[in-house]
Amino acid sequence: MLPIRDSHPTGKFPFWVFLIIATNVYVFFLEITNLNPESFVSQYALIPALIDFQNYSSLTPLLTSQFLHAGLLHIFSNMLFLWIFGDNVEVRFGFLFFPVFYLLGGVVAALTQYVFMTDASIPMLGASGAVAAVLGAYFAIFPHHSIKTLIPVFGFPAIVNIPASVMLFYWFFTQLFAGAASLAVQTASTGGVAFFAHAGGFVFGWLAGNLAGKDVSS
Repeated sequence: MLPIRDSHPTGKFPFWVFLIIATNVYVFFLEITNLNPESFVSQYALIPALIDFQNYSSLTPLLTSQFLHAGLLHIFSNMLFLWIFGDNVEVRFGFLFFPVFYLLGGVVAALTQYVFMTDASIPMLGASGAVAAVLGAYFAIFPHHSIKTLIPVFGFPAIVNIPASVMLFYWFFTQLFAGAASLAVQTASTGGVAFFAHAGGFVFGWLAGNLAGKDVSS
């Protein structure tokens, strides 16, 4: 399922969402044009095995890793979901709180993955955890909104309205079950896809969204 747009546009320019997307695109450009992309990623990505809570400098990747991506499809997917769902959440949380919420959601997501894969040496990177927090908040605040979504019907693309709660519920549990299943095929030393970061970010966003209160205007 590919979301296209929200059924309830805010009518306001999403300043922070736009700035976050622009920053991610710029950092991705620096990443792919770097003479040594692997070194660039290793410097700023989160490597759980290198985390030392007594050394604050080892914690900076909790933030910097949120602006790195593994490829075009990775960044496109994350930025698309942020653009579709982020504007409503930004308006609801407010100009001052939204960027704090977004970055904190990414940190919580990364720490969630760290708890499950403490000794992983594979770099973790991407905005997926922070975007998951935005989706979680959207799920809590706007469960009655619908999303115009591109889906295959008998092999042909079709655009249908899907309740946001249904779409995000589906997204969350596919991430959760995929993360649980991954334990059977991953080891602490090899790492893998950060499904637990997705789940951790989503739950954090859902809790924050509940504190903000459900939207009753729609």
